[in-house]
Amino acid sequence: MVRAAREAGATGGDGAGVESGAQPEPGTGILRVFGRQHKRFRLRAGIDRAAYGGRMGYSPATIAAFEQGRRVPPPKFIDAADEALDAGGVLQELKEEVAQAQYPAFFRDAARLEAEAVELWVYGTHAIPGLLQTQEYMRAVFEMWRPLLDEETVQQRIAARLARQQVFNRKPPPLLSFVIDESVLRRPLGGRAVMRGQLEQLLLVGAYRNVEIQIMPLDREDNAGVDGPFIVLHRDGGDQVAYLEAQGRSTIVSERTEVRGIVSRYGIIRAQALTPRESLAFIEKSLGEP
Repeated sequence: MVRAAREAGATGGDGAGVESGAQPEPGTGILRVFGRQHKRFRLRAGIDRAAYGGRMGYSPATIAAFEQGRRVPPPKFIDAADEALDAGGVLQELKEEVAQAQYPAFFRDAARLEAEAVELWVYGTHAIPGLLQTQEYMRAVFEMWRPLLDEETVQQRIAARLARQQVFNRKPPPLLSFVIDESVLRRPLGGRAVMRGQLEQLLLVGAYRNVEIQIMPLDREDNAGVDGPFIVLHRDGGDQVAYLEAQGRSTIVSERTEVRGIVSRYGIIRAQALTPRESLAFIEKSLGEP
């Protein structure tokens, strides 16, 4: 089955931005449910927004935005609110679903699959894959989005992408494979200093035992990835799905024959790219170039 979704994200199939486009729909869904529950517990405790905000470290306007479902509350706030309002775990039970609301509706299924994947393969051609990005690089990517994103949305998208990087801390750790086109390393998004920090991040993450990073050199005469970026997600039990993204559109592919073709393509791409050891040496050499 192929499921297409509109309004994907900034640059490239999770090269950069699978979740950077549309904002969560305000006042609807789980955010509205959480907001109503939160307000009910706050009123039961007899605390007005100003006093409560002062205690929690947020402005009254931000508390109002949480309660009206216009803004996604961070996990730390939910934990603190549950305790401060003696909610008995009711607010904490909504934390996982609220976290999904930080992504546009089209990406929530992909984010859930990514968080549960036992193996993840990423081919990036336009920007550093989101799971590997530094915070500075993320900001550079989001600030290039057109139409322009407001600052609050940029900060929310950065927080969402950083949250996705918790995949590196999962137990047991998933196996993660990335093939990145050399052109991405030559494109200094955000400036030379930002790119230098990003290359250093690649070296750091590439040293993890469960992570393999490979570079597809520009001088290769054979490249099976000319159709563009994609992700393959392997689920517990052996099922595989693919995620495709281009020009503001995203698609989750689960039809076996089509997924098998994408999996085969990734295998060829890996064989054509530099080995992980060669790739880390290539990145290190790039750091020394002016």
